[in-house]
Amino acid sequence: MLVVALGVFAYDKFVLGPSRDAELVQTTTKVVTQQVTETVISEIPDKSIAVLAFADLSPEGDQEYFSDGISEEILNLLTKVPELRVTSRSSAFSFKGQNIDIPTMAAKLNVAHVLEGSVRQSGEQLRITAQLIEVSSDTYLWSATYNREMQSIFTIQDEIAEAVVGALKVTLLGNETAANETIPEVYTLYLKGRHLKNQGIGGNLKQAEAMLTQALALDSGFAPAWTDLGSVYLIDALADSTLQPNNVGMEMARESIQNALAINPRYGRAYAILAQIEMFYDWDFGAALMHQRQALALDPGDAGLLTIAGQMNIRLGRVDEAIEQYREAIALDPVTFLGYRHLGRALYYSGRLEEAADSLRHAIALNPSGPGNRYYLGRVLLSQGEASAALALMEQETALFYRFTGIAIVQHVLGDAVASNAALRQLLDRYEGSYQVAQVYAFRGEIDNAFDGLDVAYRNRDPSMTSLLVTPLLANLHDDPRWELWLDKMGLPY
Repeated sequence: MLVVALGVFAYDKFVLGPSRDAELVQTTTKVVTQQVTETVISEIPDKSIAVLAFADLSPEGDQEYFSDGISEEILNLLTKVPELRVTSRSSAFSFKGQNIDIPTMAAKLNVAHVLEGSVRQSGEQLRITAQLIEVSSDTYLWSATYNREMQSIFTIQDEIAEAVVGALKVTLLGNETAANETIPEVYTLYLKGRHLKNQGIGGNLKQAEAMLTQALALDSGFAPAWTDLGSVYLIDALADSTLQPNNVGMEMARESIQNALAINPRYGRAYAILAQIEMFYDWDFGAALMHQRQALALDPGDAGLLTIAGQMNIRLGRVDEAIEQYREAIALDPVTFLGYRHLGRALYYSGRLEEAADSLRHAIALNPSGPGNRYYLGRVLLSQGEASAALALMEQETALFYRFTGIAIVQHVLGDAVASNAALRQLLDRYEGSYQVAQVYAFRGEIDNAFDGLDVAYRNRDPSMTSLLVTPLLANLHDDPRWELWLDKMGLPY
């Protein structure tokens, strides 16, 4: 009987177990295509629009930065119209290069109208076409072609925005929708810099910095260039990239944003970047909250600003408010993974595990390699008692610091101290001063090591320290008298 029992155990563990775990992981990450295309809002608002990336029809086909820039500027002008819901750039531009018809795109973006167009630039000559489509009737509400010189670009953008809001019978905000103007040479450099910034970190940021710096050398009074330059420095510093040491990069970001606001004190995006500097670097939550509110007051329909507001509310323990802001952001940015990842994490923090899992599965379906997606879904599954499936997800996580953190905590739950320590060693070797090290120690009950880890992360000014109040992995520290001292040190409520 003992031999039979051992045989059954071995068969279950080594034959059925791996296949069962693999099937469980596949089940947790599988999302039906139809579910992925559904948005979080069932009813399409009548006063809603997506501005698609205008086609580049230049002779050499090398003016994508310009055609993208024109459509993004028009989009930004339309977001200032309170009655109009405008899909974010990241979602609206996600269909570039895909052979998808307008009704399908509109359904995925949950909009009633689409603005499409094309740009052809040859020397100083511009030819811009634009068409506003009512999706339900598949008819053009308005269309126009502009044959102008490059110096008229800002007038064209304003005219297109005015024509769109007129056709949709919504109200302009007077001068609030006027484009920021400069000379054509500066505008071209600015659009090139912004295009490179949108491509990501590393070499693209360095090139973006160069383009924006050249633009400002020609026109130091062009606020958008200062704002995007500040954004470049902020992105680089938060990603621990290579342009500048983090503290230097943050100060350069602050200086750039202060220059932008000195020129245009009603520039919402600049206030949002300033709020992020104050939150992630200064750890001045009061100032950050004030500037974030200014940003949203000026640009209430901006998905990126709503996401930043959610991040701030999460860190202040206002999880329910953050969840609502993330939902609003997803409504404006329905086909990019970050909104669903942020929402899933917030739902996990609030203990709503099933909803959190659904949101994170949606994030994985939208971007299978999106950093943090599998890590946070693994955390949810671990909380639901599915440690084996959680481990498989952690091992597939693309961001190394998330992967090592996740493996260390799950292997601890599975009772494999050797594997847990090996993952922690990987984390220490690459990210010694990171907040994640303290989380692993705290979760494993190594309280003194955890507080030592927090001290190192604090001295390194790790931006993740701002999550101290709400991080579930630190729960073992809450009864220690040192915990409230740390909350005081960070200026967080308790």
